[in-house]
Order: sequence, then structure tokens, then C-alpha cells
Amino acid sequence: MFAQKGQGMINKVFSSDNTAGAAPSVLQAIMDAGTGSQPPYGADAYSQAVEDKLSIIFECPVSVFLVPTGTAANALGLSVLTSPWGSVLCHPESHINNDECGAPEFFTNGAKLVSVNGGDSKICPINLAKIAGLKTGDVHSVQTSVVSVSQTTETGSVYSLEEINVIGNLCKEHNLRLHMDGARFANALVALECTPAEMTWKAGVDVLSFGATKNGVLAAEAIVLFDQSLAQEMAWRRKRSGHLMSKMSSMSAQLEAYLKQDLWLNNARQANTMALRLGQGLRSISGVEILGDTVSNMFFCTMPRAMIDSLLHQGFYFYSDRWGENVVRLVTNFTTKDADVDGFISAAKKLAKTI
Repeated sequence: MFAQKGQGMINKVFSSDNTAGAAPSVLQAIMDAGTGSQPPYGADAYSQAVEDKLSIIFECPVSVFLVPTGTAANALGLSVLTSPWGSVLCHPESHINNDECGAPEFFTNGAKLVSVNGGDSKICPINLAKIAGLKTGDVHSVQTSVVSVSQTTETGSVYSLEEINVIGNLCKEHNLRLHMDGARFANALVALECTPAEMTWKAGVDVLSFGATKNGVLAAEAIVLFDQSLAQEMAWRRKRSGHLMSKMSSMSAQLEAYLKQDLWLNNARQANTMALRLGQGLRSISGVEILGDTVSNMFFCTMPRAMIDSLLHQGFYFYSDRWGENVVRLVTNFTTKDADVDGFISAAKKLAKTI
């Protein structure tokens, strides 16, 4: 379907950061955890090490619950923040609103997702302020319970620290909880050059879906509770949902390796750097228009139809037309190299001369 990496070949896959495998140290950690015996259901040494490490990283005590997918992390994270008659305010382009197959509604037992518009796929605080307190106490209406922000967003933009703090303050003002979908948390963090604490609990975040699968882990995500009073309920909900893994050590070992020696940050920097290189190279090509700024590991652009078709025919793999006619989404990952990016740019340049 598309060219695989090998001797004399380049990686032609720019469709998603999910296409990359796991980092070698993560794979080795799984092998190491698979030998010998460990207590089951999260009582193992690896799970405790992950919670200890995340407490250090976030500069505060946290309760950590590992799950195998981002959907589980988001849906379960939201489930402890709202009642079934509550509502979750989110951007219309957010992952929970478009790509979770109703999981947030299912795991919250019916809480309603309510869209709040804003540019660059980010919730506009002005719009949020208008809706946050509507119909509070009205028995005929769902009660606004939680705000969910995506960091990074589904279009590759990033909330600034100021923007998160403004939303966090609005949540406090209206007695709402704040959830962060951090499927690409590390990419946003290195883009902002801030601390994990500044981007989360210091800005008012109560629950974080800490993503790792897109950035070097095989299958492991962490629900990080800054409000530890939610831990007991989360324990029941994770078990009831079928996400309490008996051999949790195999999942925890991945996260421990991911957090060791800044692998998670280095992987994100590599992905972001490659996206910036790709965007800069494409900007100079006739017929290509970059949409928005390139700040993380994903961006969108428009290309002539003939260029899109020819690149796909050459074996480059990316999504097109899902977000509009001739609109292309390009995503880099921790395995993307200079040669991979330059190969795509070179192919596009050659096509621009013939179209």
C-alpha cells in the first residue's frame, strides 16, 4: 500500500501519528516486564513507579489510572466529572464530539455534549462565558458540568497558557470542572516550552487524559486525576467498563519507559520539528497553501487535485478531502526523519512544475 522504511527507502506515511510503532526502549520494557512474576491489577512495581514519576513531573500528588486507549481515557475521565443529567462543553471539532462513537455519552450514562465554537479548533472564552451558566437549576434542562479542551487540538493548534487559564477561571466562576484531552499532550508541551503543571492543574485542570500511544508507546494511556477525591469512583468505573487489566505491569512498563530520560519529550520534539520542516518546505511550492500555523506535529494545507492524486499514486499516504475539497492533513511522528520530509517536498516540487 505504501513504502516501508528500509535500506534506501523513505517513510512515505503522513496520514497519522498512530502509524508509527513503539520506541525500542518501550518494546524492551514490555519484554522485561513479561519475565518473572508481578502482582496483578495494578499492584505491580511498574504501576507504582509510573504514578510516582507523574507526581514528580506534575509537581503535585496525582492518582493515575492506566487504560489501553484514548477513547477510554477521555470517556472515563469525563464520567467522574459529570452526572448523567449534566453536559460537557467542548469544541465542535473536538475528538470527543466527532471520533469517540458516542463513548463519552455512554460512559457518563447520558451526559450531553454541547458545542462551543471558536477559531483554530479552540473554545472561544467569550462564547464559553455566554453558555456556561445558562439554565442552571432548571429541571427541564441538562446542567452544565464540565468543560473539555483538546491539547493539541484536532487541527494541530495549541491553547496558550493564557487561554487555558482564562477557561480555567471561567470554570471556577461557574462551578464547572475542567477536563483536558491530551492525546498529543507532549507535542503541545514542547511547543509551549512550559511545565506540565503550568499547562494543567495550575490552570485549573481537574482531569487529564495523558496520551502516549501516538508518541512512542504501543498501547497505554493514563487518566491523571489532579483531584484525588475522584480516585475511588474512577477505580470502580474503570473496572466496570472492562479496562482494569489483569496484567497491568505490561501496560505500566510502557509508560515507565516512555517517561524515562525524557523519551516522551524528545519524541514530541522530533515530531514537531519534522512538521515544521515539512510546512516550511511546502510553503514555497506553487499551488500549495498552508492553512494556519504549524506549531505541533500536524497541519492542513490545500493542493491542486492533480498534485494530490500524483502523490498518492507515488505511494505517499495521507488523508485528503475529509475536511474540504483538496484539503490535505499531514501528520509527522517520532520516527519521521529529514529524508522522509525532504522526499515529500521534492516530489511535490516536481509535480508543481508539470501541473
